[in-house]
Order: sequence, then C-alpha cells, then structure tokens
Amino acid sequence: MGAAMALATSGPVAAQVLDARPIVLGDGRVTISGGVTATFGCAAGPSVQGCGDDTGFFNYTDYERSALRMLRLDISAAVRASDRLALLAEVRSDNGRGPEPYALFVRVRPWPARRIDIQAGRIPPTFGAFARRTYPSDNLLIGYPLGYQYLTSLRPDALPANADELLRMRGRGWLSSFGVGNPVPDKGVPLVSAFGWDTGVQLHAATDVLDAAVAVTTGTLSHPLVEDDNDGQQVAGRVTVRPLPGLVVGASGARGPYVARSAAAAAGLDAGRRGLTQIAWGADAEYSRDHYLVRAEAIVSDWRLPIVAAPAIDSPVRAVSTSVEGRYRIRPGLYAAARLDHLAFSEIVGTNRRDEWDAPVTRLEIGGGYSLMRNLMLKLAWQRNTRDTTRTPSRTFVAAQAVFWF
Repeated sequence: MGAAMALATSGPVAAQVLDARPIVLGDGRVTISGGVTATFGCAAGPSVQGCGDDTGFFNYTDYERSALRMLRLDISAAVRASDRLALLAEVRSDNGRGPEPYALFVRVRPWPARRIDIQAGRIPPTFGAFARRTYPSDNLLIGYPLGYQYLTSLRPDALPANADELLRMRGRGWLSSFGVGNPVPDKGVPLVSAFGWDTGVQLHAATDVLDAAVAVTTGTLSHPLVEDDNDGQQVAGRVTVRPLPGLVVGASGARGPYVARSAAAAAGLDAGRRGLTQIAWGADAEYSRDHYLVRAEAIVSDWRLPIVAAPAIDSPVRAVSTSVEGRYRIRPGLYAAARLDHLAFSEIVGTNRRDEWDAPVTRLEIGGGYSLMRNLMLKLAWQRNTRDTTRTPSRTFVAAQAVFWF
C-alpha cells in the first residue's frame, strides 16, 4: 500500500517518498524490499478499434494473465540468522488477486568466506539467462522472450492420442484440449516458465570467472511445481564463464518428467518411469561495452509423448527458441532497446498432412525506458507478433509500464 501511494505522489514530495533503500531491521538481520509494476497495453492497427484486446493470446502467460495488462505488487524479505544461514521469501499479488508465494527458500553457506551455497525450498531458477532477469526493473522491454512466455499447445495433464489431435491444436496454447487425460480445455505450457519458481534443492558455487549451479526439483522448466504430481524429479544445471571484461557466456541443461500422474495413467503408462520427459538445452551470451549491451539466447526443448494410437508420434516433439536483444544508453537515465524472437517447431506426420506440431511465431519488440529516479522507471514499447496459422495470424501492440522498487 505504501509503495502504491508513493507512485501516486509527484513533484518535490516524490523525491522524499520514493526512497530507494530497503527496510532494514534487527541490526541488519532482516531486510524487506518490494515493488509495484503497472503495465497496460493495447492491440493496435487498421483493423482494431480503440484499445483492442490480445485476441490471439500472444502475451498470455501460464498464470492465465496477459503480460501486457498487469498490476503487480511484490514484497520480499531476507532474514539472516547467522553468517551461514538465511531465509528468503517473496509474495506477489497480480491484478488484485490474493497474495501468492513466489519464492521461499533457506540458504546455507557452509564456508562464509567462500562463494558456495545450498538453497532448499522454492528456489531461484537454474536454467537459462533471462530467468534471472524476469523482474521488470531488469527486463529491457515490457514483453517477455517467446521461449519464456508463449504457450505451446502441450499440457502436463492432457495428452494427444495421435498426431492428428496435436496438429488440430496448432496455435491454441491458450486453450488446448486432447483425448487422453483431463478432457477440460485449458492452457498449455511454455518452453520455460518465467512466472513461477520450482521447488527443490540447488547447489551453487562461483569464482570471479566461473559460476555453476545444479538443482533437483519436483517440476520441470515448462511446469514448475510446489507439490510433485508424477513421482519424478528434474535435474538441471548451468555454467557461466566470464573470459573477458564485459563478456558472459552460459550453457544450461535440464531433464525431468513433465506429464502428470493422472494423464500418464490414462495413457496406460507410469509418469515417472516411462520416459515422458522434457529435455532442454540452452546457450546464451552477453557483451557490454560503453553505451551498448547485446544479448543472445537459444533454447531447444524436446517433449516425449506416449504412443497411444495411429498416426503415432514416435519421436520427441521439439521447440526451438532464439532471441537477440540490445540496448543503447542515449544519455544517463534514458535508453533505447529492441528484441527479435523466433519460436520454431519440429514436424510430425498426420493422416493427411505433414506439418509443424505447433504454429511458428516471430516477435519484434522496440522500445525504451527513462529513469525518473534511481528506483522509478517508465517504459514504452511497440510489439509485432506474426504466427503461421489462420487463427489470428498477427497482432501489433503498444504498451506502457511504470516500475517502482525499493
């Protein structure tokens, strides 16, 4: 509530109210921080009247909300019991809904002088580069890369009985339905979810040049969980190297069962032991110098589906996400940015056709940001989406975002 009031205050008073410092209690043992993000976007174009909706669900998320129309409040806390033990938590509320736990984990540092820690609970992501930049203050633009947000037609609780069923759902990730498992139409999954942290244990170690982490969790990249739903665990790892000043190169990998126990049973299989897995690989690079910052990331994800009926899907279905983004600082506090994304899919063979199992998507987003204060930023963006399908094949959006944090 205090942060929201601060956003509404302007002029000289704002400089006094919008304090960038977190709240520190107990001689530094308790630190409380938070933020408010207000995002509003409209579909635009000759065929759109007024402020149009995202009828193609291009920016729909796995939490069934639009990433371009969201009011987010978040509060995080860190309680340091000792030099070796700390508890960290974050609670979020989106669009006036009740508070939801986003992060809750214990961090143990066996040797305080060394950069080695063990984290257990709802832990930070291990896979990918953008997963560490999902906070609006870290995101160069307003939208998210396709690999972390766009919903494919696959679901953990419902499975296509054959290739024809999967092809019928091309471009329907916002509301797909299949014949095996849960019959109720529902949302699909992204390659990697940027809107939820998984639950498990993570080991992290770092030096000035090398950073590495490995984790075992209950969910998968596309379907993070609090409670296990298939008696299986995902193993994920990531390594980053800083060979030169300004250059960071990273690689990630993950493997785990993604199909829910109920859907696997409907297919006559054991969810945790029959290879119904998501296997993903990622590579990323970042280079910064002077006023420039350039980033690139690629993700390859394979999902293994059960063979239920003909025409069978007898090999994993694949999705490949590629993203390139850059930023140029025009002057202190003002920058311009752009991101180009593409999401491609492997082909499968149905009764009457051979086609990609989901509709390829391309996204171009151009925008920028201006820092009114060190912890108050305004962003504007223009986004163009195109998709290889007759169902809403393209959509253009304009969006604005205000971000405050302390």
